[in-house]
Amino acid sequence: MGGCLSKSKPVEVKVELTLLEKDKEADVMSPNGKASPFSDCRPNGALGHCSDEDAAAAPLRLYKPRDYVEASVCHVKDMENGQMREVDLGSGRALLIKEHGEFSAIGHKCPHYGAPLVKGVLSKGHVRCPWHGACFNIATGDIEDFPGLDSLPTFQVRVEKDKVIIRANKQDLQSQKRSKAMARCSAVINSSTGFSHILIVGSGPAGLVCAETLRQEGFTDRIVMCTMDKYPPYDRPKLSKSLESTAEQLQLRSIDFLQAHDIELLTEKEAVAVDGKVKAVTFQDGSRMEYRRLFIATGSKPKPLNYKGQDVRNVFHLRTPEDANNVARLANNKNAVIVGTSFVGMEVAAALTDKAHSVSIIGIEAVPFRKALGEKVGKAIMKLFETNRVKFYMLNEVSEMVGHHGQLKEVVLKSGKVLRADVCIIGTGSGPATGFLKQSGVHMDSKGFVPVNKTMQTNIDGVYAGGDIVTFPFPGRSNKKVNIPHWQMAHVHGRVAALGMMGRPTEIKTVPYFWSAMFGKSLRYAGYGEGFDDVVIQGDVDELKFVAFYTRSEEVVAVASMNYDPIVSRVAEVLGSGKTIRKRDVELLTRQRKTGDMSWLIDKGSQ
Repeated sequence: MGGCLSKSKPVEVKVELTLLEKDKEADVMSPNGKASPFSDCRPNGALGHCSDEDAAAAPLRLYKPRDYVEASVCHVKDMENGQMREVDLGSGRALLIKEHGEFSAIGHKCPHYGAPLVKGVLSKGHVRCPWHGACFNIATGDIEDFPGLDSLPTFQVRVEKDKVIIRANKQDLQSQKRSKAMARCSAVINSSTGFSHILIVGSGPAGLVCAETLRQEGFTDRIVMCTMDKYPPYDRPKLSKSLESTAEQLQLRSIDFLQAHDIELLTEKEAVAVDGKVKAVTFQDGSRMEYRRLFIATGSKPKPLNYKGQDVRNVFHLRTPEDANNVARLANNKNAVIVGTSFVGMEVAAALTDKAHSVSIIGIEAVPFRKALGEKVGKAIMKLFETNRVKFYMLNEVSEMVGHHGQLKEVVLKSGKVLRADVCIIGTGSGPATGFLKQSGVHMDSKGFVPVNKTMQTNIDGVYAGGDIVTFPFPGRSNKKVNIPHWQMAHVHGRVAALGMMGRPTEIKTVPYFWSAMFGKSLRYAGYGEGFDDVVIQGDVDELKFVAFYTRSEEVVAVASMNYDPIVSRVAEVLGSGKTIRKRDVELLTRQRKTGDMSWLIDKGSQ
């Protein structure tokens, strides 16, 4: 993937709505009664194209003319190649794109979190979201890189008398997203049958994307997904940012959606053993299921913390919506203590400042995020927290949790300091949840991670793994096996594994993308910065308006920013295209004080 964006010029768009007559054929006749210009054009202006969903659902989508809106949105000369513009069609908005002299129109909001795609990056037939890096094909609307599950609707475009006209379904304009067409299960299955063609252990993004990809690619046999959770798949990263959200509010897919696409979900079903020889998984309730293909995506588990008073109540690891809800309730006008300066711990601290009487953070290092983001960025974020009345107790550890009638009252530090505490959240990191694989034959390293190959297959034929639990060959580091426990990366693993299971091996082609939100400010990060040896910073770190380039030797390996969207997505485009960003080029730009100007990346990046 390449990366290029021409900056849009602010032009006032005049909208002309054409009301379609009720007695005209929607797809055959135009409003003036002549053969419709749309009858032989693709949705985005090329002959013969239609999206997967349109092709699959065409017999079912018998829309009437009143279901559509048609609008003249601009003059052909109003836009240059490489430009994007958000246009209003009266019943909703669309993203109009001009690339290589052709116009196309798609949904204007990223289906993941609703980011305005007009502020994203357009490059070589796709647009990348400015917030979290998801990519969408501008011709089909299909999602090409993650995070997120849904694709975008596409709208028909034509040029008539130098006017660009868009015709769109009103429902698509309102929803701004669509699910790809999926196959149904053709096998006759009894739900009590102890066999599944595909068994998925874990219902996070890796497991869910694996199941959906299989159906999208035409897989028609049984798929069973099991999870320890009591809920359908939900957006776990939001737990630490939105503590009062319910499981339903965080839901990624409903039970109805999964049932409609023949993806069987077994909740509160914990796998306790895998037998790779007979191809069977045993569960805690004593049941057993055999499989033809197995995908293991059990995610991470909290690292145990050693202290006195392990039985004291109101001490939480943030794992479930109930945990988050309880933390928010117990912290109301009370004293909250967070142990650990992980992203989860820091996000919880930020979320509690407007609820709790006091918020304290205990960390073993002097500066939070130093290892991930460097000393300067870590100090600036620490200052942001202190400004919001969060107290830090760094270079410290917990010695004891002291309770009264079994409920937490104090946290005692090894330094002797005693903190008043009514609720405590432990965010000291996590490890792979792979203990149940010890007798499985699946190879694990000394830390419990599962090494996989390029197609996410383990050392056992037919057994795949993905998400937080794996080390996988990463092209960005010459295929060195790494562990990247990002929400976005888990999506990628799920898709690659599904294609591998179907005999369509594909390799990982993505740039890791991570984000965090604290006090209404977003930190974005792209690349793989493990082992960086220098940080080149543009902008003002103290004002939290900066871009930080992380380098190893003379090469930029990652970038982080605050208040400089879509700079991280632009860098992700360059890195994703296989180009190298040189440290000297970044340093030159810094000296020239051209903060935020990324146009030079396209020219300076080298193969």
